[in-house]
Amino acid sequence: MKQPLKALWGWILFLCFACVSARAQNIQFLPEFDAHLKLNPAVRVYLEAKEDRDGGDPTQFTVGPSIQIYSKPLLRFSDRMKSDIDDSKSRALVLEAGYRSISAPDAPHENRMVVSMTSHIPMRAELLLTERNRADLDWKNGVFNWRYRNKLTLERTFPIGSYHLIPYAAVEPFYESQYDKWSTTSLYAGGLFPVGKHAEFNAYFEHDNNTGKSPNRQVNSLGLALNLFFSLK
Repeated sequence: MKQPLKALWGWILFLCFACVSARAQNIQFLPEFDAHLKLNPAVRVYLEAKEDRDGGDPTQFTVGPSIQIYSKPLLRFSDRMKSDIDDSKSRALVLEAGYRSISAPDAPHENRMVVSMTSHIPMRAELLLTERNRADLDWKNGVFNWRYRNKLTLERTFPIGSYHLIPYAAVEPFYESQYDKWSTTSLYAGGLFPVGKHAEFNAYFEHDNNTGKSPNRQVNSLGLALNLFFSLK
């Protein structure tokens, strides 16, 4: 096995043990699975299934489909960015609409419509800045609420031989209509670990500062997502 893949599986095993330890220490573990299918050069669909605590919510299971529409790729994206198996990053603009079914223990079922606009901005030193503007429209137990979330992510691809490692950092504030204020800020630090041509692990640490309810709450989580990418071509 090549050295980069040995390092990758070492990281995965470490994260698995870390997640087991996190559960014992009351740190949340957030597993996720995303399967993407590119229909043509401008349209992609995907299915998302995950546990999350977005916006200060209790741990909940979220599942549902989305459709994404790409703009044309820009020439100024570097070869490293274009080599990412998530080819949406080489597009200046990605529009998305989707639905999520949300369930949690001892809580009513929740329906969510998702709309978002994501911009990818190549920067100096081969850094990539991603800005996602997203609105969640929620119906739960006959009550409608909405929230706006703005996620800024900075990443860079590092080649290790033929392998590409992508560390990143991100911040995401949430405005919640039920609290009528910016009620949560989430901070992320993680890395993307491609495996072959169609799979990628996203391992990250997340810190949430929730101010919607009194007293304020600080929540730490470890996340591990498996992203799959396929194309009809």
